[in-house]
Amino acid sequence: TSGDAAGLAILPGLVTYDEVAAGTVTHAIRLTVPVSRKAYVWPARHQAGSSTNANAPRMGERFRLRASVDETSFPAQARPIVRALKTYGAIVADNGSAWFLSGAPDERWDNDQLATLAGLEGSDFEAVDASSQMVTAGSGEARTG
Repeated sequence: TSGDAAGLAILPGLVTYDEVAAGTVTHAIRLTVPVSRKAYVWPARHQAGSSTNANAPRMGERFRLRASVDETSFPAQARPIVRALKTYGAIVADNGSAWFLSGAPDERWDNDQLATLAGLEGSDFEAVDASSQMVTAGSGEARTG
């Protein structure tokens, strides 16, 4: 059903260079974690967990960057991503590197600027219950507005 462990479409969660260049990312960002729980929540449709620890995130779990994180401490290419993380958050989509955000490949990225996002820690985020956005349990469709 998908190329990722959560059963989500990959493309809608990728940050693109054009979004960042325009100064705005208007969606949640795809996120990987090293260990996930053997469970999933909407919008995910699958789990790929190896843990039963309730502190491990589930596939589909949404995390929002805390408002207290100072976006002005990040370089220009990272700021729209930081704002998106505060507004839309990130969704656990797969197992992989810790708190790894996904972007579409583009030779115009400044990898040094993007690397500053690695300074964000798990404690900079808060879990968000997004179930009120669900239209139906078997669909990834979300309510808008």
